[in-house]
Amino acid sequence: MKPIVTWLKKPWPYWVGGILLGLLNVILLAMSGISWQITSGFLLWGVGILEWVGLEPLTWEYFEHFQHYYEPVLTKHNVFLNQYTILNVGVIVGALIATLLASQFKWKKIKNRKQLVFALLGGIIMGYGTRLAVGCNIGAFFSGIPSFSLHAWIFGIFAILGGWVGSKILIRFLL
Repeated sequence: MKPIVTWLKKPWPYWVGGILLGLLNVILLAMSGISWQITSGFLLWGVGILEWVGLEPLTWEYFEHFQHYYEPVLTKHNVFLNQYTILNVGVIVGALIATLLASQFKWKKIKNRKQLVFALLGGIIMGYGTRLAVGCNIGAFFSGIPSFSLHAWIFGIFAILGGWVGSKILIRFLL
């Protein structure tokens, strides 16, 4: 029998990963009462950072619409210690562990300033878009499609179209 590390280094079939992720999502929902979502944690981190610099983002109109959603977290007076942060840190640490076990961790040099600008601009646009959509592809696909939500299917169609357009832009301007 091969050592477990050797087994973890080989790529897994997509269906195995899908089943494991589905099971983890069910366990997460049962234990915490939330489905897998990423951007809520980052939003709350942003709120905390803005509060540190003296702003009051929770008084902004955007948060009035979602006060009931974030109220359990916000009433604890620490936007960094909550189930969303634990989930985000778990995803980051899990991805790091998987990358290390597969011997795929590499530091890469940024090719040029153009690549850096495109990466920053793309990240800002994606972050802004996920807040406008009140969620990201994890929340839409992973939580919406299995529950047969119409918004998730519409999101999926436009995510595919956006990926196609984005790849054409990437090929034209960066490669």
